[in-house]
Amino acid sequence: MMKGVAPMHAPIRLKSSRGTLKRIAQSWQLYVLILPAIVYIFLFNYEPMYGVQIAFRDFRINRGITGSPWAGLKHFARFVQYPDFWNIMRNTAVISLYSFATFPISILFALFLNELTSERYKKTVQMITYMPHFISMVVICEMIDIFFGRSDGFVNNILELLGHERVAFLESGRYFASVYVWSDVWQEMGWGAIIYIAALANVSPELIEAARIDGANRVQIIWHVNIPTILPTVIIMLILRCGGILAVGFEKTYLLQNPLNLDTSQVIATYTYKIGLLNAEYSYSAAVGLFNTIINVGFLLAVNAIAKRVSEVSIW
Repeated sequence: MMKGVAPMHAPIRLKSSRGTLKRIAQSWQLYVLILPAIVYIFLFNYEPMYGVQIAFRDFRINRGITGSPWAGLKHFARFVQYPDFWNIMRNTAVISLYSFATFPISILFALFLNELTSERYKKTVQMITYMPHFISMVVICEMIDIFFGRSDGFVNNILELLGHERVAFLESGRYFASVYVWSDVWQEMGWGAIIYIAALANVSPELIEAARIDGANRVQIIWHVNIPTILPTVIIMLILRCGGILAVGFEKTYLLQNPLNLDTSQVIATYTYKIGLLNAEYSYSAAVGLFNTIINVGFLLAVNAIAKRVSEVSIW
């Protein structure tokens, strides 16, 4: 490089920076629009990360986070050595994998809706299936009790009228996972199908018409045209779903939980609530929660890497 000549990349960087600022200035309304979401994510997702360190400390409220002594991996070791550790992990895994197995239902439902020719009927079905998503979880659990309660539940009343014995759906751990998962399918099936319905809107009408001219029936069009079109969306949603593989919902589990089904309903989320808020063991509960998060992140990274290698579709 000649002496006294400035590096060639400096003006390029300056120009690039100025171009970025110019684009932001031109579209400032859009940035203002997303500002509340950015502030929300920062306050409730990033800022609390500072408190993760209490999982490695013997946290005392009067000393604060930085004033509490370090404990290393003591709380993690305590959880792994807890007598019910494997039972809690098994319960969490069973419900999570059971829920994961229902992943294709929303896809099938979206494909079904896409085949409906009557727009009025299609919109009616969509509205009916979307509604449960907006019902409070407390109301959902009360509805489950009304239908499946042993003493006066609707299903048990029908079984008794048919000459069968009443079944302890909510009082027995045998049925807890099934009640949890299928009620969740009913509540979220329609809402979960929205993104696939949107993806199906991108299917080329010319491609479908060409398939029909070639003699393809509806099933063949779905298999060879519709599904390949939405496959990247399905893979992305599958990866994100794997990121919460052990994230069993606390609210429904806690509301359906009782002493009779505790052996199968005690999951990581409810155990964390018990030791953290009820027993005030903040460091221990933080360690349990972080343990769960690490497993979920591990699944997310692994599935994302596999998806990227197999299909070249990934979230990064």
